[in-house]
Amino acid sequence: MRRLLLLLLILLMVAAGYVYTALFQPYQGFPAGGVYVDIPHGASQRAIARLLAENGVVRSRAAFEALCRSRKRRTLEAGEYFFDHPVTAFEVFDALANGRVYVKELVVPEGFTMFDIAGLAAGEGFLSRDEFLAAARDPSLIRDLAPDAPTLEGFLFPAIYKFPRHTTGKNMAAAMVKRFRQAWITLPSADALAAHRSVQDVVTLASMVERETPLPEELPRVAGVFENRLRTGLPLQCDPTVVYALTLAGKYNGRLDGGDLNFASPYNTYHNKGLPPGPIANPGESALRAALDPPPTDDLYFVANTEGGHFFSKTLQEHNQNVARYRRLLGQSQSRADGGAFPAPAANKSSPTRSR
Repeated sequence: MRRLLLLLLILLMVAAGYVYTALFQPYQGFPAGGVYVDIPHGASQRAIARLLAENGVVRSRAAFEALCRSRKRRTLEAGEYFFDHPVTAFEVFDALANGRVYVKELVVPEGFTMFDIAGLAAGEGFLSRDEFLAAARDPSLIRDLAPDAPTLEGFLFPAIYKFPRHTTGKNMAAAMVKRFRQAWITLPSADALAAHRSVQDVVTLASMVERETPLPEELPRVAGVFENRLRTGLPLQCDPTVVYALTLAGKYNGRLDGGDLNFASPYNTYHNKGLPPGPIANPGESALRAALDPPPTDDLYFVANTEGGHFFSKTLQEHNQNVARYRRLLGQSQSRADGGAFPAPAANKSSPTRSR
């Protein structure tokens, strides 16, 4: 009897040690680079424990299943999880119970088009370019805001997003539109919209402003120039709208020359007065604010100044002088870089800056 009791005691001690090790000691049975574990929807505790054990995340399938059963009020969330260092079974359980699924960041800068975002998402390995564009070309998510919007362009808000590795174009686009709505309701939009234009027109104007200048401090002034040209009936002559027209047609090669300004498209603001049919990019909050409330200005033109900003002017004569100044500065800059003469460019980047 004593021997039997001693044997039982030893077995209990071994079992207790095994359970302690299985539950309380960090474990890594997967490669140093880490392992992804995809927990399916509706998976049982037994199936989840088996998946974790097979992938080397927990030491014992039985011990982890027992842990799950001991916590009856906690459910484990489906999704993809990533483990890259030793953790205890309790830590694994906590991660699954709180749904800390693996996500990657996607940083969408201000002024990116839906084509840019599609390329970015594809490059980060989330999904294919075509899959994102298929979702972005469906404007149903914004029918209440912009009934006539041709796509989601303009409403894919620039921000830092976190998505699972294998997300869908629809989920990605929906998250960006949701972020746009959250930003939009914080803007002083009601009075401005009632006064002169729709949500779609404001976003369209903001997208042009965003594409014209990289300097936040210039956004309101550029918006003021466009507002003046719209009010006086002058064509906006915005180069980025021509770039967008060419992009839509699959004809943009990364450069814009004088001949491109004759490209037939409703987006070409050299040939068509007023705003284009829809946004040409996705503006950030500052550009939206500038478009909603352009400051009073007498400026009608602007031209690049070779330092990232622009020269603004009120008259065509003053503007032509600024164009000549721009070409002179650009030529001097290139001469210094090349150690020789450089011919002046035929045109600059900014739209209402060209003298016709």
